Amino acid sequence: MAPKGEFFRWWGKDTRKGTPVIVTMENVNYSVVEIDGPDSAFRPIDKDRVKNAKQFTWVLILKANRAVGCLAWLGHILWALLGAIKKRLFLRNGVAMESENENEEKSGKGKFLFGFILCLLMTAMAFLGFEVIAHYMRWPYFQEHNLHIPQTLEIRSWLHLIYVSWLGFRADYIAPLILSFSNFCVVLFLIQSLDRMILCLGCFWIKYKNIKPRINGDPFNSNDNEPSKYIYPMVLVQIPMCNEREVYEQSISAVCQLDWPRDRLLIQVLDDSDDESIQWLIKGEVSKWMQKGVNIVYRHRLIRTGYKAGNLKSAMSCDYVKDYEFVAIFDADFQPNSDYLKLTVPHFNENPELGLVQARWGFVNKDENLLTRLQDINLCFHFEVEQQVNGVFLNFFGFNGTAGVWRIKALEESGGWLERTTVEDMDIAVRAHLHGWKFIYLNDVKVLCEVPESYEAYKKQQYRWHSGPMQLFRVCLPSIITSKISIWKKANLILLFFLLRKLILPFYSFTLFCIILPLTMFVPEAELPAWVICYVPVFMSFLSILPAPKSFPFIAPYLLFENTMSVTKFNAMVSGLFQLGSSYEWVVTKKAGRASEPDLLAAAERESLPAMNLQQSHRGASDSGLSELIKLKEHQESAPKKKKTNKIYKKELALAFLLLTAALRSLLSAHGVHFYFLLFQGVSFLLVGLDLIGEQVS
Repeated sequence: MAPKGEFFRWWGKDTRKGTPVIVTMENVNYSVVEIDGPDSAFRPIDKDRVKNAKQFTWVLILKANRAVGCLAWLGHILWALLGAIKKRLFLRNGVAMESENENEEKSGKGKFLFGFILCLLMTAMAFLGFEVIAHYMRWPYFQEHNLHIPQTLEIRSWLHLIYVSWLGFRADYIAPLILSFSNFCVVLFLIQSLDRMILCLGCFWIKYKNIKPRINGDPFNSNDNEPSKYIYPMVLVQIPMCNEREVYEQSISAVCQLDWPRDRLLIQVLDDSDDESIQWLIKGEVSKWMQKGVNIVYRHRLIRTGYKAGNLKSAMSCDYVKDYEFVAIFDADFQPNSDYLKLTVPHFNENPELGLVQARWGFVNKDENLLTRLQDINLCFHFEVEQQVNGVFLNFFGFNGTAGVWRIKALEESGGWLERTTVEDMDIAVRAHLHGWKFIYLNDVKVLCEVPESYEAYKKQQYRWHSGPMQLFRVCLPSIITSKISIWKKANLILLFFLLRKLILPFYSFTLFCIILPLTMFVPEAELPAWVICYVPVFMSFLSILPAPKSFPFIAPYLLFENTMSVTKFNAMVSGLFQLGSSYEWVVTKKAGRASEPDLLAAAERESLPAMNLQQSHRGASDSGLSELIKLKEHQESAPKKKKTNKIYKKELALAFLLLTAALRSLLSAHGVHFYFLLFQGVSFLLVGLDLIGEQVS
């Protein structure tokens, strides 16, 4: 019989725990005993207590139900993963594996790294098989890992003899080498962690003291009815772009709406597109704003040399540039607010040593998928902590290439834009710093932009961002040493800016967590302590996520993904340091064309206008050009889109299997923290290798 409602009301009032309660049902063959935990039914109980065999049956059914539910959940995940693997491997319709970079594969560097990882994987699998045999043969040295093998030893078989010889060779020769190299990497890891902690303390001090660059007074008299006495300087705005079909319209629109006197502002649209249809679309957008009275010009280079640096250098060579005092630069996906120039340019007043004012980036698509969320965590720390602290205490940081205002005199004295690296923004910042110019960073001025939504685009972006600094370090090291800046500024540039944050960070991340750690599972004499692989990395990840507190639930994926990206960053670092061919290739980051909410509303309003407004907006254009533009737009809408596919990344897959193999070896030795770290890190590499993170193409 079902219990009555009075029983439930009485039960809800009783909040005591741990007291056995016996409720007798009308059927005397059943009894219910309070169970404090899942195993309490199996603990020894007093003989005087009521016992019933069916109690154990119900508990077993409950545990079986939970176990079945857990297995079903794991099975669903495994089935989805196997389906993704099948889709990537067998249903690609002839699509070749992604080689990260064609020139990289041609040069042999990518194949060498992949072959090295594959060799480690095969060796680890062989060792794992050997250890499994030793485990089931009950050879005593499997769990003990003695450094000294007993002299009196019974050799049971030739395989046992090989195993004993391997233990001696491992302890005498391999373990000391791995231990020395791991200690070296751990020291680098601690130094870099200390640097990050100091940066965080500097950020806390800035927040506590409310330190930030301020404009003296209110130059625009925003609270008075009297007209402003501020003399607006001549400002040049440049928008470099190349085949930016998805974002050209919104960036040009945002820049053309900057609140600045039109006779004191000139906008240059620097189009390096090699697609003629995109050129016509950009020309049409420029013509539309020109008809509205905006001082805007369109420039296109026939010979695209030097990538972005060559484009900016060509634009600065125009005769009319000498009439302008400042230049603001925005990449094609950036959408500045209308008051951007009023919040940045006045900082140059009464500060003749100031060469650059840098604004912060904001991201319109940070919540698009897991990849964009993890990028938001990384970039928030970069802007909130690294750039703000360096700007306040050193007056120097790396120019971000966009969303900044330069004093043209500072650019000219520093040698202008150079085409020698793929990080022309960092290059000009370092040379300006060597010439004594100061920088300030405005953390409260944001310019909206996009982060890559696909792993393919993000990988190519990170490759360029980490190979370029090593190129620059090679070419500018003599200039840094012979410059007239102080010794501590030289030390900051060489030791911190380049070596620690650009070279050491990707080096130890890859070698320590992706190579040494799995190897120590097969050489337990050199095993890494738990604080190296768990406690310190988790604490550092916690510090990294503080500038983006809403992303705290993603702290574990962030830690695993940063280690996963160390393969690409290490590969790029080596490529730039040793001047390999692929390090000089510029790949434009793919954009999705995400717009902010005001832009979406404006776009909807434009869409509601009659189609004939297109012709009215291009009234100044030639008839042939206008008709060509209309035909191109119609062709763009009707033409079939190029088929997209997700990629397969061989290095990440090889490392995934290496880490999972090491996890199995760790499981045999009953390592707790090591096993879980290797397991989850291996799964992370597997997901990235199958391109299951970021944008998915159906």
